Amino acid sequence: METAESILKTLSAGRVLDAATGNGNFVKFLLERIKEYAEIIGIDTNEKAISAFSEAFKDKPKIHCVLMDAQHMDFPDASFDSVCISNSLHHMPDLELVLAEMKRVLRPGGNFFIAEMYRDNQSETQMTHVLMHHWLAAVDTANGVTHHETYTRQQILDIINKSGLIEIVFDDSSDLAEDPKDPETVKSLIDTVDQTLKRIEGLAGEATLRERGLELRQRVVEIGFHGATSLLAIGEKP
Repeated sequence: METAESILKTLSAGRVLDAATGNGNFVKFLLERIKEYAEIIGIDTNEKAISAFSEAFKDKPKIHCVLMDAQHMDFPDASFDSVCISNSLHHMPDLELVLAEMKRVLRPGGNFFIAEMYRDNQSETQMTHVLMHHWLAAVDTANGVTHHETYTRQQILDIINKSGLIEIVFDDSSDLAEDPKDPETVKSLIDTVDQTLKRIEGLAGEATLRERGLELRQRVVEIGFHGATSLLAIGEKP
């Protein structure tokens, strides 16, 4: 049976677009798995993310990043062989518009990758990730930044199935092998909580946000952390 991972191993990705690329984590994921590529372009609206992306891939001249809104791309129709969006569906003010734009710039028969963590059917350590993400989403929302809570697996399936893609293959992936109370990971998460607590001063709902943050801080120490399970879908544009 063909899986998303088996498809990646033999994939000649051609010219690739990674929408809402952030620091380029999904690009790294692809580089570890795909057979080959011609060029990879990441786009994002966050200049700090673009700087981090550029630093991460400075030794790879065929990989670069540009400042661009995924809702309104400057690329011509059918100008990419593969398009990707990872852990960003819940960040989009108009998700339908983003997916339509991605299909527009993808050639017929091209590969469409969607990867997204979901919130249901997670272990207790994975729920630390989900709850952390939802708290950060609430803080961003209070600051006027679009950031929704993560979807359920079924909601992600519904989004993908309505996208008009064909030959869709799905994979669920998680990694529970790491120590959930790894000292370095725990310290990093506590630092994230402490830094975020400073951002909520003066915001609407500050008391509730602060209480949630402190509960998360304690949860990280007592229960630990694993990354939430993600759904990876690979489909084709008709």
